[in-house]
Amino acid sequence: MKIGKGVEWAAHSCALLALLPANAALPLEALADFIGVPSPYLAKQMQLLSKAGIVKAKRGVAGGYKLSRLPETISLWDITGAIDGTTPSFRCTEIRQKGPCGASSGEVHAACKIAASFRHAEDKFRQELNNVKLTELVAGIALGVSDQRKSQIKIWIEQNATFSS
Repeated sequence: MKIGKGVEWAAHSCALLALLPANAALPLEALADFIGVPSPYLAKQMQLLSKAGIVKAKRGVAGGYKLSRLPETISLWDITGAIDGTTPSFRCTEIRQKGPCGASSGEVHAACKIAASFRHAEDKFRQELNNVKLTELVAGIALGVSDQRKSQIKIWIEQNATFSS
């Protein structure tokens, strides 16, 4: 399964949004600048996150993006599914029914071992991502960050966030 770079951008954006006070939002340009990607590219990811109900966009002077749910209710699978979609990676084409020795439809009662194995592996993959919540990601990221950098991030947020009353 290939995970697109948009998932990485979205996960980092959500982790940053999780640090915001409840009355704050971050403009798209600030988010894009923070993670070092062009804002038109990040805009697509943010639209997908918004459509999935993970973030909400606020318009106007105090506009920007903020999480629409509590970080502990957002999983890495929620983010991945929002960006890359939830269609299974493996799609069985019933090869066993094709060719000169293909099985008849009457002989095929269940998924073949190949299809079942891929499905099982993908289910495990999705479950693992579903078990990782945004709060866990933020805490894990913070472990490797110096106090000086944490202070810089706090100041950056204060300077770039928009606040509503």
